[in-house]
Order: sequence, then structure tokens, then C-alpha cells
Amino acid sequence: MLSHLWYGYAMWFFLVLFFIRVLGQLIVVCWHPRWLPPMKQWYSGLIPYKFLLPIQILIILLMSKMSYDLTRQEGFFAIPRPDLGQGVVIFSYIYFASMGIRYIIRMKTRPDQRWFGGTIPIIFHCVLAAFLYSFGRFHGQTQGFLEF
Repeated sequence: MLSHLWYGYAMWFFLVLFFIRVLGQLIVVCWHPRWLPPMKQWYSGLIPYKFLLPIQILIILLMSKMSYDLTRQEGFFAIPRPDLGQGVVIFSYIYFASMGIRYIIRMKTRPDQRWFGGTIPIIFHCVLAAFLYSFGRFHGQTQGFLEF
């Protein structure tokens, strides 16, 4: 069984990756540098960017609080909740798998963009799924939690 701290460290790692993605997208929106992919590669357009950025900032703040609580081993998110952990892990599996399906559909419908065209959102949704998996595993370390 991993130390509680390792789950917190993993969550910080995934948070940093997501933060870099949000920052990269913001840089593209503001300055259009040639060394970064164009905006159409960064998001699907389901949510207008003026709404997406505040949502992403809220996600970063929530992820920061969750990671902070776990690494210092106190606070609201550090209170062990095995049932919550199991639910979050199951959700993370579904979330990750849905991104695999999304990737397959994208590659089938956009053969001109194989292998990596338009995959930035998919990859970073997988990062969020991994964050949730780490959080769920932290909470599920006790009471015969899902062991795969």
C-alpha cells in the first residue's frame, strides 16, 4: 500500500500538467505564438472560451485545495472516506475510457489528423481522470478497497 503522501504528490503532478495546459491555451489565445499548436487544437469548442477559462481556473483551485489537504494530511479532502474513494475510482475509469472512445471516434471521423490532431483536450481529460483516480485511491486505502 502506498503512503498517503504519494497520492498527494501524484495529484500535484497532474495538477501541474493541467495548469500548463490551461496556461498554454491562454498564451495561444492572447499571443498566437507559432511554437504552440493553433487554438483549434486546444479545445473542442463545446464551451465558448470566455466561459471555459473561468471553469478551468475553478478546477485548478479545487485541485489545489484537494492536493494541499492530502500532502499535509489534514483538511476536508484528507478525511478518509472509503465509499467516496471507491465511487471516484470507478468514475475515473469511466472518464478515462470515455476519452479512449472519444479518441477512436475522432481518429475515425478525422483521418486527416491522425495520430495527434485535436488530441490536446483528450489527453488532458485523461490527466484529470488520473488526478481523480489518485484522489479516489487515497480514500480507498482501507477496508478491502478495489484492488486491481
